[in-house]
Amino acid sequence: MDLSEKLLDNPIWNSLRTHLAYFSEGGELARRFQAKIGPLAGLKEQSTEAYAELRSLLKSGEYGVLFLADEPRLPEGWKLLKHGRGDQMICRKTLPVPLTGFEIVPLGPNDVPEMLSLTQLTDPGPFRERTIELGAFFGVRQNGRLAAMAGQRLSMPGFVEVSGVCTHPDFRGHGYAQALVAYVTALIQRRGDTPILHVYSKNDSAIRVYERLGYTRRWSAHVAVITPLFEGQQ
Repeated sequence: MDLSEKLLDNPIWNSLRTHLAYFSEGGELARRFQAKIGPLAGLKEQSTEAYAELRSLLKSGEYGVLFLADEPRLPEGWKLLKHGRGDQMICRKTLPVPLTGFEIVPLGPNDVPEMLSLTQLTDPGPFRERTIELGAFFGVRQNGRLAAMAGQRLSMPGFVEVSGVCTHPDFRGHGYAQALVAYVTALIQRRGDTPILHVYSKNDSAIRVYERLGYTRRWSAHVAVITPLFEGQQ
């Protein structure tokens, strides 16, 4: 394994302390994205001190989403809202820009309301009003509607994550998501970076699509959604 791939063992933390530091809040042990970017947060390691630093960054009612190598070990004062498994996949195969019978268009600030509606409907992972600032996003439109989208989120030296992959239920079965993932993947590779993505481990249909494109499983993470408990909360 290339030593640089060790960055992928803690992808949120390493993104927030390198390429995406501008969008982060925190210090030497814990960081989070600014709230309007998204709820992803990273710890240098699971320690009482790191969780304490993360706690200082979250207000009452806010939550953080962590990708952890081990089971979450929450100190007192935290509540685990959700815990599951996610697969990290990597594409070492060079992909060409796909030829399609439909147009892939860039998405910008004016498209954010539609993008928010689509992600709320399909739940591809956290997406908020400023997530689009993390990287280029692209979509497919049909009859004036946003049918599908995909873009870029985490970024660290040598690696960029494909994210926000989703298709409106009215437009499934046309290969839009696969084409968009291939398109974003090819753009990342043209810049000299290696594409990665994260997918819920139980999402077999999405994993099959990614595998057809040349992605392979690299790492399995514990995905923990956590919130700090303040006085009077349980």
